[in-house]
Amino acid sequence: MNSIEARVGDRDDPASSQTTARTTHSTSLRAGTVGVLGIVFFVFSTQAPLTGIAGASALAVGLGNGAGAPGAYLVVGLVIMLFAVGFVAMSRSVDTHGGFYAYVKAAFGRRLGGAAAWLAILTYVSVQAGMYGLYGASFSGLLGTMGISVPWWIPTLATVAFVHFMGTRNIELGAKVLAVLVGLETSVLLAFALKVVFTGGGPEGLNIAASFSPSAVITGAPGVAIMFAIASMFGFESTAIYSQEAKDPKRTVARATYLSVCLIAGFFAFVSWTIVSFYGASKVGDAAGSAIQSGDTTSFVFGALVETLGPWAGVTAQVLLLTSLLAGVMALHNSVNRYFHSLALHRSLPAVLARTNRHLAPSRAAIAQTALTVVLIVPFAIFGLDPVLTLFSWFSGLSVASLLVVYVLTSVAVVVFFRRNRSDGSIWKTLVSPAVSTVLLIGLLSQVVANFNQLIGGDETTAIVLLAVVPVFFILGIIFERKKVREELTPRL
Repeated sequence: MNSIEARVGDRDDPASSQTTARTTHSTSLRAGTVGVLGIVFFVFSTQAPLTGIAGASALAVGLGNGAGAPGAYLVVGLVIMLFAVGFVAMSRSVDTHGGFYAYVKAAFGRRLGGAAAWLAILTYVSVQAGMYGLYGASFSGLLGTMGISVPWWIPTLATVAFVHFMGTRNIELGAKVLAVLVGLETSVLLAFALKVVFTGGGPEGLNIAASFSPSAVITGAPGVAIMFAIASMFGFESTAIYSQEAKDPKRTVARATYLSVCLIAGFFAFVSWTIVSFYGASKVGDAAGSAIQSGDTTSFVFGALVETLGPWAGVTAQVLLLTSLLAGVMALHNSVNRYFHSLALHRSLPAVLARTNRHLAPSRAAIAQTALTVVLIVPFAIFGLDPVLTLFSWFSGLSVASLLVVYVLTSVAVVVFFRRNRSDGSIWKTLVSPAVSTVLLIGLLSQVVANFNQLIGGDETTAIVLLAVVPVFFILGIIFERKKVREELTPRL
């Protein structure tokens, strides 16, 4: 579908009373405008590197496996790389514009494809709403240090409007903005990490085995560290969503996917290892525990930044935490927009959501996505709930659980697709790697479910309710897609 045409008669103009004007609503995206690095910036922005490091490191170390937390990033990175092998191989055989929907549909048909799409949308929308909660709290807290008292939801809603504006402009502009934001936050983290390395580490030096040996990784509660490592890999699969706007899509998607996984896993493992080295492997657990007890987990990382780089790093890091979150919600907004756009093109959502504006951006999808975001955020503001302990924690946990289910479903779809459609690809790419990744992903999912209370920081009832949302959306996706299929097959009288 390239356009939706509507004939509109202008009855108020006598000169046109006998004619019909034709308005063409484009559904095309701006093709060939983003390359490998542009897509990588979109993906890396989704992780919000400074947010992931500053917000999760204390929890992964203090509640998880201590000095072995950096190793969890590599373990998860290896599992995701196995998943990516089949993911990329299948991207060369199907139109990947629909993301997970396209993969699962190609193997199992539209009904399960719809279920995967609904889970993907649940994943992206929920994590974006959660990040808005942390953003609003951080923004309000920063203003509080200046003597300005502002409720968290005011800067949040103002930023929602800004992100909506950016989402209706061309993708090159969004990529450039994200490149600047991501470049700034990663620069500070790398400056810290490199200085720690070049100065020989902290009181116990640089101990690679203390963080990356098998015994270190499985120490304590590795499941908790693995959960946060999974969250750090969030969104790498969105490379496929930008296929219609990519230069040479088949090669760009493949290269961007592999590069994203390697960069994300390597970056988080390296930086978190230097944080462990800064404190010392035997003392880092106590430092993380103190930060958790204080109620400000970011002090675990920000304190190390200040001591290593100087006082300027503290204020800079606080500001960059906001820009990190801003980059993350912008990238997620773009992802959801393109999911809505693709599903509308496939007639799984109302056709109006496929319309694009003069910038060839999915503007109608952006409106729907922004409205949905507001609907999720406003109740937390109305009832005065803590945006970090509820909005951020609950929705982050929900998104991780939902994403893993989609990963498992997609990995199985790769195996089924290539068994039904023989290709020239190696048995490693089309069977072994996706099969092994399926087993490992199920194992990661079991860890997330087993440790879900710690992930959301809530009680058992809250955990059960949130986890129940995943199968509910899965079933709703099947029902909705089946209804759309029936409507298309029913002859119009």
